[in-house]
Amino acid sequence: MKNIANKHFGKLWMALCYLFLYMPLVFMVVFSFNSTRQDAHFTGFSLRWYEALTRDTKIVEGFWLSFQVALVTGVLSAILGTFAAFVLVRYQRFIGRTVFSGMVNAPLVMPEVIIGLSLLLLMVGAQHFLGWPERGMLTIILGHTLLGMAYGMVVVQSRLQEMNRSLEEAAMDLGAKPYQVFFLVTLPNIAQGILAAFLLSFTLSFDDVVISEFLSGPGVNTLPQVIFGYARRGINPTIYAAATLLIATVTVVIVGYSVWVARQTRRREREVAAAIRQELASAPSR
Repeated sequence: MKNIANKHFGKLWMALCYLFLYMPLVFMVVFSFNSTRQDAHFTGFSLRWYEALTRDTKIVEGFWLSFQVALVTGVLSAILGTFAAFVLVRYQRFIGRTVFSGMVNAPLVMPEVIIGLSLLLLMVGAQHFLGWPERGMLTIILGHTLLGMAYGMVVVQSRLQEMNRSLEEAAMDLGAKPYQVFFLVTLPNIAQGILAAFLLSFTLSFDDVVISEFLSGPGVNTLPQVIFGYARRGINPTIYAAATLLIATVTVVIVGYSVWVARQTRRREREVAAAIRQELASAPSR
């Protein structure tokens, strides 16, 4: 009886935690379809705020800027994070490894305000001495890549640690050069981790406000910056509509990735089972 009570208490506690986390999002989605500007009473279903969203040039331009920045950031973070993870996992001993590991992992534990401020000082100094770069899309991409690379490195590093190194050793025994081993053996085996690193970095970049505030220039504002600016001036249901679309986009990406991973896992399990059956069937003949 006590075990049953503990089991139900655990489920209830988990349900309350999820309710606390996600109910504000549910309310925001619901009120994005409200027919009036009231934020306390739902007066009727309407798409007027989504129509207003399409006419708001700031939000539309901010969305496309955020998408471009997040796409480039995701690609750069996945590439740099993969290289950093490969170095840390495959080369256990080299001069400066501790410093390199600390520098790569530093953005994970450092407040974004400090990262943004330090990058702002760096960009201002570089612009003063070199005349480049101007604060805008490029500087935002550089700042987001610094943060995204650290998260991408952690994801790829865990996948590399799980990978069977005998596959690489077998390829080298057969005469493959190191770069061939990396591109033909290692890379296909960690492809899921690289894709996960890309999606994580893409999401972090698309949602970031703090670093973007420090590194954006005049007239260059990402979607989260536009939403944050609107929210400071008062309630605007158009913000709810924009945030709802943002939630929907992130949800679709995450669900799509989860479905793809599940299919790849099932396919790999079927291939392994088929190989085992073939091995067992050919064993008596030998």
